[in-house]
Amino acid sequence: MSFLYNIFVSLLIFGMKIFSGFNDKTKKGVEGRKQSLDKVKAIFSPSDKVIWMHAASLGEYEQGLPVLEKLKEKMPEHKILVTFFSPSGYENVAKKKHMADVICYLPFDKRSTIKEFISRFDTELFFTVKYDYWYHLLAELKTRGTKIYVISALFYERQSFFTSYGKWFVKQLRKNVDWFFHQTQFSFALAKSIGLVHSSITGDTRFDRVKQLRVRNNHVDSISHFIGGHQAVVFGSSWQAEEKIAAAVLRMNEDVRLIVAPHDLKRVEHLKNNFPEALLYSEIHKAEHPISEYRLLIIDSIGLLSKLYSYADIAVVGGGFHDAGLHNILEAATFGVPVIFGNHYRKNPEADDLIKANGGKSFTDELAAADFALYLLNNEEERKEMADYAGKFVTDKPDATHLILQKILA
Repeated sequence: MSFLYNIFVSLLIFGMKIFSGFNDKTKKGVEGRKQSLDKVKAIFSPSDKVIWMHAASLGEYEQGLPVLEKLKEKMPEHKILVTFFSPSGYENVAKKKHMADVICYLPFDKRSTIKEFISRFDTELFFTVKYDYWYHLLAELKTRGTKIYVISALFYERQSFFTSYGKWFVKQLRKNVDWFFHQTQFSFALAKSIGLVHSSITGDTRFDRVKQLRVRNNHVDSISHFIGGHQAVVFGSSWQAEEKIAAAVLRMNEDVRLIVAPHDLKRVEHLKNNFPEALLYSEIHKAEHPISEYRLLIIDSIGLLSKLYSYADIAVVGGGFHDAGLHNILEAATFGVPVIFGNHYRKNPEADDLIKANGGKSFTDELAAADFALYLLNNEEERKEMADYAGKFVTDKPDATHLILQKILA
C-alpha cells in the first residue's frame, strides 16, 4: 500500500504543478514549497530542539495556536516551526508578527524530501491539527523519536480510514501517533472503533482561542460612528449567497446598518458593483457624505473581522450555502451574537451544537435566512435571548488547552 500511496503523492504533485498554471493560489503553494528547506536551514541547526505545529489551513492554525502558545511558555528554550499545506493559511499568517522562528509550507510528502527537511533540526514534539495526516512525515518523525500528537482531532464516517483501502493508513496512525485529543465524543468513538485507542476527549481548542478575543481591545476605527446607534448585522467571510441575504435585509429594513467582510478581497469589486451606494472601509475618511449616512460598509482590509463581530447585533457567517464549507462561527458567538449560516457544515460539529444551544440557526435557502435576520431585528426580546445563549455556549466549554497540556507535559 505504501507503493500506491507514493503514486498518489506523485499524482498530487503533478496535478498541482499543472493546475498552478491556471490558479494563483495553487501556484503560490507550489512555488512556496521550493523555499521551505532553505528557510529552515537559515534559522535552525541540527541540534536545535524544535516544537513543530502543522496546520492544513488558517482554521486549523487558529485551533492549534492556543496549545502552541502554552507550550512555548512551558518550554521557552525550544524553537518553533509552523507549517501549512494551504496557501490561504500560509499567506494570512506569514505576513503577520508571529511567535514562530520559521513559518513555511509543508514539503510534499515524498520520503527523500521529508527526510532531508526533518534532518535540519531536532523535533522533540510535533502536533498536527484536526485531520491532516501524511505518511512519510509521521513515519520519519517517529523514527527519530519525536512525540507525535493530534489536537482537536475530528474523525467522521466518510473518511478513508473507514474503508477497506484505508486500513493500511490506520495501522500507520496506530504505530506513529502517541495520542489523539478529540473534539467530540463521536470522533472519539469512531477512532476507537478502528483501534485508535490512545486518545481522550478534550474538546475544541478554538473555544479557548475565541474566549481570548473577549478580553483584548476590539476597537476598530470609525465603526461606532458608522453604526451610529442603529442595529448592525455583520456578514463575515461572505460569498455570493450571504451577499444575497445582505441585499434582502437592506431592502426590507431601512434603518439597519450592514458590514460586509468578503471571504476574499477579490470580491470587493463585485460587492461595489452590486451595492454602488456602499462605502469602502479604506475610503471611510474621504467619504463624500458623513459616514453615518451610509447603510452598508464593505471591509476591504484583512484582519478586522473578529473585532467587527463585537459590534454586531446579528452575525451572518459565510461558506455554509455551498461546498466551500462554513467559516468560523465561534468568533461571532463568543461576543454573545446570534449567528445565521447555511447548512453545509459536515466538518463543523460546533455548528450543530450552537443550534442545539439556541445560539445559532442554519438555513438551506438564502431568502429564508434573510427573513429570520429581519425577524430578529424586529423582535428585540427574541434576539437578546438568542444572543445570551450564543455567549453561554462558548463560556461553558471546557479549557481544552489545559487538558491537552496536562497530558503532553505529564
